[in-house]
Amino acid sequence: MPNDNATWAFALHGGAGAVAGRDYAETEKHLHELGGACRDRLLKGDRALDVVEFVVAELESCGLYVAGRGSAPNSAGHVELDASIMDGASREAGAVAALQDFVNPVRVARGVMERTPHVMLAGSGAVAFARDAGFEEVTDPSAYYTLPVGVTQDDITDFAHGTVGAAVLDQSGGLAAATSTGGTFGKLHGRIGDTPLIGPGTWADDSIAISCTGIGEHIIRSGGASSIAFRYKSGIALQDAVQEMLDEVARLGGDAGLIAVTRDGKIAMPYNSEGMKRASASSTSELVVTTFGKD
Repeated sequence: MPNDNATWAFALHGGAGAVAGRDYAETEKHLHELGGACRDRLLKGDRALDVVEFVVAELESCGLYVAGRGSAPNSAGHVELDASIMDGASREAGAVAALQDFVNPVRVARGVMERTPHVMLAGSGAVAFARDAGFEEVTDPSAYYTLPVGVTQDDITDFAHGTVGAAVLDQSGGLAAATSTGGTFGKLHGRIGDTPLIGPGTWADDSIAISCTGIGEHIIRSGGASSIAFRYKSGIALQDAVQEMLDEVARLGGDAGLIAVTRDGKIAMPYNSEGMKRASASSTSELVVTTFGKD
């Protein structure tokens, strides 16, 4: 039930691959609309897990970001999709990797969480599960996939990257996170980054929810989202915890960004790339949408 006095918060991202000088007005408009829908769902009392699935599915379907419809073929000419979702209260999680031609990988990831004893399915096994479970397939891949906003044809061969994600605190104190990507443009067939990995790419527990974006190899090697959670739960301040992970990514030679929401409604959205498409709001703060500049 809705509670007018309850604490809630959310953060959304459309990836840390934004390039300075390019126009992201269309994605900012979309994030503003989606942020409003997210806020409305939380005010109605929706669960965090349902809200992150809804948000990420919308980000996948629109074709504006490097996830779902906005994904590009790998070096073998196939679009391979990764996604993960995690519920903070139960620590239940689901993920898919190298999934081909399904509209909403995040919904398939939740299906893995709720309909199997596993956390992750990959490749042909993920496809078989998704098909048997009746998830929506892409019927004409050549017509479906499109270049996302801010990405050029040159970027496809230049290992451009992007991700989408959401981290949410609901009115009942529940936390959840979800992340989805088409991966690095031009990646090798079968390459899997941080996005579908519970721990590096996505994390939620009873204290914090996190979704990462950036160069997956460096995020994995830094420890990623769960390393932030461990720092935060050990008593390190949120801003320091997230910055320590980004500093480690930079030390390893990569760039990244992330969104984090805590049980008491704090929000962090740092990045060390040129820009990160992002939005946030809470029971004590208005909706903010931006791509460049620091929060």
